[in-house]
Amino acid sequence: MLDDEQQAARDWFETLRDSICAEFVKIEREAESDAGFTYTGWQREDPSGEPGGGGVRGVMKGKIFEKVGVNVSTVGGTFEGEFAKSIHGAQDDPGFFATGISLVAHMANPHVPAVHMNTRFLVTTKRWFGGGADLNPPIPYREDTDEFHAQLKAACDAHDPDHYPRFKAWADDYFYIPHRKVHRGVGGIFYDHLEGDFADNFAFTQDIGRAFLDIFPALVRRRMTMPFDDADKARQLEWRGRYAEFNLVYDRGTAFGLKTGGNVDAILMSLPPLASWD
Repeated sequence: MLDDEQQAARDWFETLRDSICAEFVKIEREAESDAGFTYTGWQREDPSGEPGGGGVRGVMKGKIFEKVGVNVSTVGGTFEGEFAKSIHGAQDDPGFFATGISLVAHMANPHVPAVHMNTRFLVTTKRWFGGGADLNPPIPYREDTDEFHAQLKAACDAHDPDHYPRFKAWADDYFYIPHRKVHRGVGGIFYDHLEGDFADNFAFTQDIGRAFLDIFPALVRRRMTMPFDDADKARQLEWRGRYAEFNLVYDRGTAFGLKTGGNVDAILMSLPPLASWD
């Protein structure tokens, strides 16, 4: 049985999922594509042997969205062994609850930026929100970067003027590939361990989801009909290789999902459909 805060967070992430997927399908229809999302449910077994929740993985492969995954999961139980020591508030008690939405979109046209968005609510001996969004264009455009950041800044500023500079710097630090000495994209925001007043932090997390829904489809529509050549596509595939390296080597969400018995296909849906390494 979920408490009121847990249920409210879960309901919001599912509502946001539905709104985002509907908008992405609408873009496919504008491109005269009949692509749609395929939804697959999954169940998790906790290490204790008890039911551990589950989720729904949504994937669409279309004319504009070469591959987009939108996952919502609600899981709980106990962290295993040493992993508990790495989780905020779980050092002395390995019990946990987590619910959230995770989205990664890889686009067919190299001029359209790929994107990642994730927001979540976790409960251990503490309660907190985390997440963010970052833009990952193979071919960056200053106009797109500025508008993406402006939308996130507006959402942040509505709650705390310190949020945007702090969370932008956090994203710049987090979404970095040390062995390549490059960032994986043009940034965004990243936040974690946002605890205290549930209502305020929940409202902020909701506004980040709304900001994403406002800005990313607009960027897709701006670029999706631009012509591209083989050199543009080669640049995209090489960039996707860097994206895959980050997600497999450094991404904390990937590690969290695998170490807590999440659905492997849902966790690895962030990987691009095609990539290249020279």
